[in-house]
Amino acid sequence: MRVTEIYRSIQGEGSLTGTSCVFVRASGCNLRCWFCDTPHSSWYPEGEDLSVAEILGRIEILDCGHVVLTGGEPMLFAELIPLCEGIAERERHITIETAGTLYLPLPCHLMSISPKLAGSAPDDQQHPKWHARHEQSRHRPEIVRQLMDEHPYQLKFVIDTPEDLARMQDYLAEIGDPSTEQVYLMPQGTDVEALDGRAAWLEPWAERHGMHFCQRKQIEWFGFTRGT
Repeated sequence: MRVTEIYRSIQGEGSLTGTSCVFVRASGCNLRCWFCDTPHSSWYPEGEDLSVAEILGRIEILDCGHVVLTGGEPMLFAELIPLCEGIAERERHITIETAGTLYLPLPCHLMSISPKLAGSAPDDQQHPKWHARHEQSRHRPEIVRQLMDEHPYQLKFVIDTPEDLARMQDYLAEIGDPSTEQVYLMPQGTDVEALDGRAAWLEPWAERHGMHFCQRKQIEWFGFTRGT
């Protein structure tokens, strides 16, 4: 399994915000969001090929009760199945962060699904091939429903403009109108000024609609930097 980085930090997004976690970041992604904040695991993937045993060993050294498997897109790798099994055997809590376009049968305590809405594709003039591939791959509601059926879950949407809110509501209707208690709306941005600007209209909208506003606390705590 190709891995960009393994580190210990604090979860800054979603229902486990504030929890100390070990993060295992897979290198590689089947999508290319224009706003991707981890290009070292998508646009320009880097890292090293590690066995499941090597990854488990590094997790053990970092000694934490929560493990987050993220990317990139971790569901690209079949090795995720024995990796999750090994983490579960060690009685660690497992969060998987995925775009919900791929399925693997594996143990997981929290499936953190971040569906990519229309408008997330890269520019079709600068990146025509990736634009077409992204649009073809990003929308897999049947897989999202399967993941929701099989695991405790949260739905986390990146919101860039008010138009994304209507797209998000249409998406929720398509997958069966899940409880708004499981929905987290996160402003797009990689600096505090941009996040706060979008929060000014997104946070009250989320409150009115019974959804969670999901600030990117790791940006506030550490800045936009790797290993956080």
